[in-house]
Amino acid sequence: MSYVTETPAASSQTVIEHFSKRLSLETDCADVAASLKAGDQDFVLLHVVGTPAAYERRHVPGAIHLPHREISVERMAQWPDGTLFVAYCAGPHCNGADQAALKLAKLGRPVKIMIGGITGWADEELPFATGPAAGELKRVA
Repeated sequence: MSYVTETPAASSQTVIEHFSKRLSLETDCADVAASLKAGDQDFVLLHVVGTPAAYERRHVPGAIHLPHREISVERMAQWPDGTLFVAYCAGPHCNGADQAALKLAKLGRPVKIMIGGITGWADEELPFATGPAAGELKRVA
């Protein structure tokens, strides 16, 4: 018996429940990029860490810079209730997206995190935007 099989695999139902719940909490860089390229952005993408200067150096196209510490009822009032937010941070070594997701959820806002963050975006060799504007990812017809 190997280390892999030492603990039996979960039942199919347990696996379905686990991954369904997990996918309700997160998305990934490839799915965000595909949505942006298709012009299918039915969410608000939030860059939730760093200084304005760091955001201007590079960010995911279409992302708004809103550090998690600045998330408040007043700040979020500019978006209708029910707006889905997708938060990302620097990468796997950063918990800024988790902190933003927790704050947004406490405000009753739907939220997912984009796993991988900036590191994942770079690993996928996806283009970054620069400057103070959100920018956009080139759409593919």
